[in-house]
Amino acid sequence: MKEIDWSSLSFGYMPTDYNVRINYRNGEWGVLEVSSSDTLNIHMAATCLHYGQEAFEGLKAFRGKDGKIRIFRIEENAKRLQSSSEGIMMAKLPIDRFVEAVKKVVELNERFVPPYGSGASLYIRPLLIGTSAQVGVKPAAEYMLVIFVTPVGPYFKSGFKPSPYAILRHFDRVAPLGTGRIKVGGNYAASLQAGDEAHRLGYSAVLYLDAKEKKYLDECGPANFFAIRGNSYITPKSDSILPSITNDSLTILAEDMGMTVERRPIEVSELATFEEAGACGTAAVISPIERIDDLDEKKSYVFSKDGEAGPICTKLYNKLQGIQYGDEPDTHGWNTIV
Repeated sequence: MKEIDWSSLSFGYMPTDYNVRINYRNGEWGVLEVSSSDTLNIHMAATCLHYGQEAFEGLKAFRGKDGKIRIFRIEENAKRLQSSSEGIMMAKLPIDRFVEAVKKVVELNERFVPPYGSGASLYIRPLLIGTSAQVGVKPAAEYMLVIFVTPVGPYFKSGFKPSPYAILRHFDRVAPLGTGRIKVGGNYAASLQAGDEAHRLGYSAVLYLDAKEKKYLDECGPANFFAIRGNSYITPKSDSILPSITNDSLTILAEDMGMTVERRPIEVSELATFEEAGACGTAAVISPIERIDDLDEKKSYVFSKDGEAGPICTKLYNKLQGIQYGDEPDTHGWNTIV
């Protein structure tokens, strides 16, 4: 293997040695299979290709100073995949089978887990797809779970630095009673056009508003939104927002720090009252927000004037990363050691 420059890794795909697969046929999940192929052999009439029966997850493994490999909150990802499966009527993979498969694929690719101190981690991508060959809109009878891994660097090249976001009212992320609460590829395909426009205008991502009234904050591109005001951690509550495992972890850490957590609808006008703001998710952990420009209303809400993240965002980021790498006590039992 060519020597990897761990500290220069981008957030992208790099081939690794193995992936794992489990097939669902005749009403039951089969045995775990190990593959060294990076391609899938599926029928051209598979439901995942035509009717969007596809869901995925994202989680990470970290190598600590002690050399141990820690996978973060693996059971929560298993539960969320089950929720996505219910949402688009796919077979639900039992939590213990998910955990078994994730641990196996990390063990098989241990040499790709970046060293401690490099700022990199091993990204784990479980993918569940409908594989039955059929023409007609109905759930598949057969499914395949595939899990591959790849070492990644920071999601944003600038690292933990504030960046600008924009509100673009002429785009909706998801319908109010649609698939917003589940992690399916269609949600991300629907965000590509808005994201491209935001990038062309010089922004990192779009802060979406609710699709029904265009009154409340929804999500930051592919991430949850949160804000800090005084001693409060505030994040939107909505049936169209993906339950972020990172956001859930941050709310728990905020409470540990003595903060009050508010999970509720947030009106756009409330942006003017926040001292800090950020987007959070598995890929970036926390992406501090420099400012949010409401392009339609010609308003700008500024959260960083010196190019640095605020003190609460910084403290939460360091605390969560410390737990993931084993530098901080894992008091909530979030890590699974491989």
